[in-house]
Amino acid sequence: MSAATANDTAVTKTAAELATENDNKKVVLKVDHVAKFFKLPTEQASGLKQALINWTKGIKGFKIQHVLRDISFEVHEGDFFGIVGRNGSGKSTLLKLISQIYMPDGGSITVNGKLVPFIELGVGFNPELTGRENVYLNGALLGFSHAEIDDMYDDIVEFAELGEFMDQKLKNYSSGMQVRLAFSVAIKAQGDILVLDEVLAVGDESFQRKCDNYFAQIKKDPKKTVILVTHSMDAVKKYCNKAILIKDGEIVESGNKDDVADRYTLENLKAQDKQRVKDDFDLGLNEQVPSMKIEPEGSPLCADISKPFRFTVEYEYKEKRDHYVALSLIDIRRGGTTYDTKVFRKASEGKQVLHCSLPLDLFSNGDFRLVAAVRVKDDIHPKSTKMVAFTNDANSCVFSIRESENTEYALLNDDAMSITVEES
Repeated sequence: MSAATANDTAVTKTAAELATENDNKKVVLKVDHVAKFFKLPTEQASGLKQALINWTKGIKGFKIQHVLRDISFEVHEGDFFGIVGRNGSGKSTLLKLISQIYMPDGGSITVNGKLVPFIELGVGFNPELTGRENVYLNGALLGFSHAEIDDMYDDIVEFAELGEFMDQKLKNYSSGMQVRLAFSVAIKAQGDILVLDEVLAVGDESFQRKCDNYFAQIKKDPKKTVILVTHSMDAVKKYCNKAILIKDGEIVESGNKDDVADRYTLENLKAQDKQRVKDDFDLGLNEQVPSMKIEPEGSPLCADISKPFRFTVEYEYKEKRDHYVALSLIDIRRGGTTYDTKVFRKASEGKQVLHCSLPLDLFSNGDFRLVAAVRVKDDIHPKSTKMVAFTNDANSCVFSIRESENTEYALLNDDAMSITVEES
C-alpha cells in the first residue's frame, strides 16, 4: 500500500469514527418539515356591503406570505450550531418557532432539554427597575425560579463587571452597560440549549475578548448546546461545528461550517443589481454592447490559490470599428482596485469570448470582484480610450479566497512580500 493510500484510509477512518461519535450523541433539537406562513392584510372592507362585494368577487382581505418552507435539521448535544442567511430569509422566524414564541403551520419541533432563548438582548428589561431587579425579572420571564436566579446571580454580575452599579436604576446605565448586563444574563443562564440571535458584537474590546474566551470554553463542554444566528462568517468558522444556510425560507446548504460560510459570502456578494437604464439595457450596457458578463470556470466559492483562477469574458459588440477590452480586480473587503490591465485590442464585431486566468498565490484571504469594460479610441485624445460599456455587479465575477494558513488583514500574503530587518 502506498503512503498516499495509507493516508487516505486513515482520513476515511477518522471521518467514519467522527460520524459514529456524532450519531451516538443525544438529539436535543429536531426540526421536522417545519413550515410557517403569515396572513398579510391587503384590502380593508369599510363596511358590510363592501365585505359582501369583495366576497362575491373572491377578493380576500389578506395574502399569504410563506416565510419557511419544509425546514428539517437536527442539533445534537454539545453542538455549536450556526444558522445564517440574508435579511428576510426566515432566520428570526425559525428562532421564534424553536423558542415557542410562534407555532409552526406545518411539521413539528422537538426540544429535549431546557432551552433558553435570547432573540433580542434586553427585551423584558424595565428602565425604572435596578440592575439587580432586572436580572430577576428577566430570569423569571425565561422560566427560572427565584432560587435558580440566586444561583446564577453572582456569575452574571461578575461577567458583566457591573457589581457597583447593580442597585442603580437601569435608565441611568449607559447603552454599553445595558448590553453587557443583557448579554451576561443570556450566556450565564443555566440552560441546556442556548439560543442567541446576533449578540456576539457587544461591548467594548475588552468585553468582547471576555466573550470570546467564554465561547472557547463552552465549545469544550459536551453538555452545552448553542444555536447561533449571525451575519459574521468569521464567528461561524471560529465557533460552530455545524451550520445551515437559509434562503427564501428553505435550507440551501447544510453541514460543513466552512461550506455554509463560503456559500453565504457568495450569496451576499452576488446580490443582483436591478437598476435599469431608460432603454431597458442592464446598467453599464447599451445598443453598442447589449450584453457582457464574466463567468468563472469552476466554483468561485473558495478559489484554490495553488493554481490560477480561470474565467471567461463573454460579450457582444455591434460596431464595425476597433474596440478594446480592459479588466480590473476589485478588493471588496479592503476597498480599492487591486489590479487594472492594459487594454486588449479586438478588431472583430459580433459575439466575443475571452478565456483568461489570474494567479492568486500572492493574495491573503478576501473577497474579490472581476470587472470588464469595453473601450474605444477617444477622438478628442487619440492616445487615450474611453469606456462605452462595463459589467455591473450582477454581471461581474465574484470569488473568495479562504486558505487556513492565510491572514485576513493585508492584501498580500507573507509568500508575496516580506520585510527583512537587519540589526545594527
